[in-house]
Amino acid sequence: MIKNNLIRSSIIFIALICFIACNNQREKRVINFPETNLAEANMIPKPLKIIPTNSGFALDQFTAIYTSANAADFDHVGRFLAKKIKTKTDLDIPVNVTDIPNLESIIYIKKVDSTKLEGHEAYQLQITQDSIILNAGTAEGAFRGVQTLRQIIPETSTNIIKNKIWIIPSGKIIDSPQYAYRGAMLDVARHFFSVEDVKKYIDVLAYYKYNMLHLHLSDDQGWRIEIKSWPLLTQIGGKTEVGGESGGFFTQKEYKEIVAYAADHHITIVPEIDMPGHTNSASASYPFLNGNGKKAELYEGIEVGFSTFDTRKDSVYTFLDDVIGEIAAITPGPYFHIGGDESHVTNKKDYIYFINKVEKIVQKNNKRVIGWDEIASADVDSNAISQYWSSGENAKLAVDKGMKIILSPAKKAYLDMQYDSLSKHGLHWAAYIPTDTAYVWTPEEYEGIPSENILGIEAPLWSETISNIDELEYLAFPRAIGYAELGWSTKENRDWKNYKIRLANQIAFLNRMNVKYYPSPLIDWKSNN
Repeated sequence: MIKNNLIRSSIIFIALICFIACNNQREKRVINFPETNLAEANMIPKPLKIIPTNSGFALDQFTAIYTSANAADFDHVGRFLAKKIKTKTDLDIPVNVTDIPNLESIIYIKKVDSTKLEGHEAYQLQITQDSIILNAGTAEGAFRGVQTLRQIIPETSTNIIKNKIWIIPSGKIIDSPQYAYRGAMLDVARHFFSVEDVKKYIDVLAYYKYNMLHLHLSDDQGWRIEIKSWPLLTQIGGKTEVGGESGGFFTQKEYKEIVAYAADHHITIVPEIDMPGHTNSASASYPFLNGNGKKAELYEGIEVGFSTFDTRKDSVYTFLDDVIGEIAAITPGPYFHIGGDESHVTNKKDYIYFINKVEKIVQKNNKRVIGWDEIASADVDSNAISQYWSSGENAKLAVDKGMKIILSPAKKAYLDMQYDSLSKHGLHWAAYIPTDTAYVWTPEEYEGIPSENILGIEAPLWSETISNIDELEYLAFPRAIGYAELGWSTKENRDWKNYKIRLANQIAFLNRMNVKYYPSPLIDWKSNN
């Protein structure tokens, strides 16, 4: 392996030297670039620092991509970029090919000393007339930089010279994220969504630099992940969903396919098994789990708070040991979400007892606990993460315990809330959330939570009112794009008036991806059609 890397490193080094030498020796192609302004490019999230130089880089058939030879994962990033350039421009850009006649410009994705950058997702782009150098300390950072590069490639070519070129504005971008955790949640329990649906969601989230996808895999209405040691969970509990539709579930093979696809897009899957409440589908499958004193029947409604596990029965923890163990074994990410919300029929002492027991099972499987904000009322340790959705009191408890907090306030960040009273889908029990309300709030100052306790933000999408990918996209977009900027960009770099212009210019990408977004009347979409 070391020998192969050295050989490849030498080949690429020679290719780059030849490119520089040939450009010095032969008559260079001269392009009179129109004046550009990199700072006006439609980048979302907005980068930390943009320094325009008002010229351009010519992306065309004489461009090639090279990547650092000492990092195979950088080669993967380069090939991902070439594929996306092909989709957008129909150009076939070679990757790490040495013998390229008439090579005029290069994109070099370079691994650098990560200590020179601000964090593992940081990157820098240096764009000149004949080269784009993307510096990153990790493949994850390089991948984030590639999304920025994708966004500044214009939608249309220019015929300045004989062949078509796409003029990328020149300058320098220095960038890194504000928060380590930038997530979206998809509820596949109330209504089930297919592997292909989840992959498409990942495609769009990755473009906007999300790095977490939280899958809500179980609830009263359905159990959506195969557990081989407890097969009735899916055979019975996976049969239904809200409204009496057919339900469904992911086999472990399919779940691993999602995990791998997400990893290819540098997104971590966070699995959630909600408990001790929201557990009717599990109890209908295995009645010994039930702790509410009533026979558990399959459920297709949307009311909450009526179900609970029997928190004092040892066999429940044997069951959970198997469930958590099987899911943890096929989830390489560091987190396991245990739910913990709306356990209205669980006695307070029993709730605390249960959360403490489950936390230890999760830790035994080398995962870090995440739970909805109610878990802060239990005796969890400071390594557990509280996901704030409703209770400021619970947020204060979490801060007092030294816990990290993920911000998902329902009245600001819930993607299933209606935009307004005319919205086709969604609910409004927390609030109506139009596109501007979704963007114009300040996570850094929310509820007085100290900045050092904020791990990041997450936009949950509950699926009571949606049953297919088109309806999912209607509720998610464009609001999820705004949440991407809230999680990545600093407060000083966020401005609604500027953002809504950049958002309007996302229409070409959304249309290319066939995203059925909500055409918010607050955004001037028509001017970009």
